[in-house]
Amino acid sequence: MLSDIRIRARTPGSVAAMVTEIEGHPAVTVRLGEPDAPRPLSSIDGETLAEAARLARRRRLPLVSFVSSTGADVVEGVAATNGWGTAAREWVSSSGVIPLLMCVTGPAVSGPALLLGLSDHVVMTDDAYAFVSGPRAVEQFTGVPVAAPDLGGQTVHARTSGAAGFVAPDEAAARLVIAELLSLLPRHTDELPPRLATTDPIDRTTPELHRVLPSSASGSYDVRTVLTAVADDGAVLEARAGWATNLVTAFATIGGRPVGLIANQPQSLAGTLDIPASQKGARFVAFCDAFNLPLVTFVDTPGFYPGKDLEWRGMIRKGAQLAFAYARATVPRVCVTLRKSYGGAYIVMDSKHMGNDLAYAWPSAEIAVMGARGAVEILHRGASPEERARLEADYERRLLNPYIAAERGSIDGVIDPGETRSVIASALDVLEHKRERLRRRDHDNMPL
Repeated sequence: MLSDIRIRARTPGSVAAMVTEIEGHPAVTVRLGEPDAPRPLSSIDGETLAEAARLARRRRLPLVSFVSSTGADVVEGVAATNGWGTAAREWVSSSGVIPLLMCVTGPAVSGPALLLGLSDHVVMTDDAYAFVSGPRAVEQFTGVPVAAPDLGGQTVHARTSGAAGFVAPDEAAARLVIAELLSLLPRHTDELPPRLATTDPIDRTTPELHRVLPSSASGSYDVRTVLTAVADDGAVLEARAGWATNLVTAFATIGGRPVGLIANQPQSLAGTLDIPASQKGARFVAFCDAFNLPLVTFVDTPGFYPGKDLEWRGMIRKGAQLAFAYARATVPRVCVTLRKSYGGAYIVMDSKHMGNDLAYAWPSAEIAVMGARGAVEILHRGASPEERARLEADYERRLLNPYIAAERGSIDGVIDPGETRSVIASALDVLEHKRERLRRRDHDNMPL
């Protein structure tokens, strides 16, 4: 049991920092304000935040922050802003070295709000809100009045901006979410995730997955059914569940080994990839890669979501973020194609040629440039409706099956859905000691 050790205990200010435990997990914690008593951020507070981050990085402990702040102290002026800058720099230096977790229990305004974006995972309580520019500034600039919860409340950041990865009714519940995250993560990047005890056999069959896919090729289903079937005891911790719902990102254990799960969600936008989904997936893949969590990807997508507005807003750049994250990931990577895997989205969703270690497919998998109807419309534009129907059926029979991809080495095996868990568990055992030699360079250049 770790005793609480205060940091800069005699330094004046609103930040309390200490080395402590959260539900038995060692961490450096910082607290700025209370839910019912938010505090401004002074220059000394910024220095305390920075020192806490430096200590966490040196001691290789997760940094957990509890924030309820009205922003930089107006009385101090630019000095308070400098304090926030000092803290932000230490956050960035710690990124990818130790987990950076944040719980927002009240307001998080201006500089403290930007710390949300620099943190790995954020939990927001019901009374929390966060924004860079407040309601008064928004009304003065746009002429449109807006309330704080509507501008940056929990629901906004959980569903619209994606800044909040988890939500909780109060701080006590938020601490439990943070504790669950810490139980699945290593304390730092040079450590492997802990192996957790489980009584769930790794060779447990999953016969329920035979009934997951609908009879119609265009029918939807909840891919989380697959994730819970594969995970130990059906326990899955979904991150950013309300944002970019066409892609599911979650933590779980398989055979006691913590893993990151990524899956297209056919229930939302037919599982297509758009800008938010690409960014959500890229951020999650990068986090798992930084902290040595193997990645298991489940694919069922007809491609990228089409649309003029999407292209104008940067689908090329943002879609490339997911490809970039997968391509540079060095952790064990296993991919299972459930149904559709077409075109560019097939490549982006951790395909064999993107560098995954083992790729599997269900017998129902369709791996191709596009679906039968689209291919026939391009190749046989002048065909009659009757001829098109025959050509589509022939295309599906000859090309839309996983065995063609297996012949070409794009997948390593066609597996029975009932063996999905045991196959993935065996694959992760084989890849347990995977190591990759990294090319020396200052840093890469992600397509932001």
